[in-house]
Amino acid sequence: MEFFSEIEKILFTENYEDKIDKLSNLSFDNFNHSHQILPLKPTYELFCKVVKPKNLPRRGFSSDIKKASLIHAILHIEYSAIDLALDATYRFRNMPESFYNDWLEVAKDEVRHFKMLNELLNELGYQYGDFEVHNSLIEAGMKTNTLIERMAIVPRWLEANGLDSNENIIEKLKNYKNDEIAKKLIDILSVILEEEIPHVKKGDKWFKWSCDKENLESEKIYFEIVSKFYKNIQKPHLNINARKEAGFSCNEIKKLARDEVEC
Repeated sequence: MEFFSEIEKILFTENYEDKIDKLSNLSFDNFNHSHQILPLKPTYELFCKVVKPKNLPRRGFSSDIKKASLIHAILHIEYSAIDLALDATYRFRNMPESFYNDWLEVAKDEVRHFKMLNELLNELGYQYGDFEVHNSLIEAGMKTNTLIERMAIVPRWLEANGLDSNENIIEKLKNYKNDEIAKKLIDILSVILEEEIPHVKKGDKWFKWSCDKENLESEKIYFEIVSKFYKNIQKPHLNINARKEAGFSCNEIKKLARDEVEC
């Protein structure tokens, strides 16, 4: 089967279980670059109520419904990440074959993450679509139509921020020592954290590849792009070790940190 046709079918499959099955069984035998590139539109809008991030309820862990709400929020991030990885393989043509292999690997990792979280959500008696969601990740993808912007914003900004927030959530969940759902979620998040580092590193690789191709200084252009999309880029908590492993320089980390950090 032709690669981009297969990716297009999977990307725009509306039922999330069907999408995951198709991605798991993906096969292709040639790269034909002639197909129309469609705008990314989230298929989850068919079964999730989408609201602005500020209108989402505050989450906790004091009841089953609050636990489910938190798990659902993380699950939604993983599902969005599947589509963003697929969209990268579909949108950017005439790239080295290793580019497509990298983002298919990412998509398949995100599928496993989604399945683990979905199973835990189902254990609490809920399913994907039972809680409101936001469009922030997909909107970021829609706004980044050049490769250099996509790699800067999706893996090197959004997914890198996930390295920070994942570590923070794990630390908070440790307060629920006797809660079995908390223990299971910590285990899942630990796997996700470990596997998201290579995802960010893949983004770092292709971002710097794009910079080299356009004779741009990578650190300078990174902050120019991020500042174009986001007003406040400094963060109170950074997972320094994970970011360094994923390709961030100490200089970048210090610029991103709200407070002084050792790197």
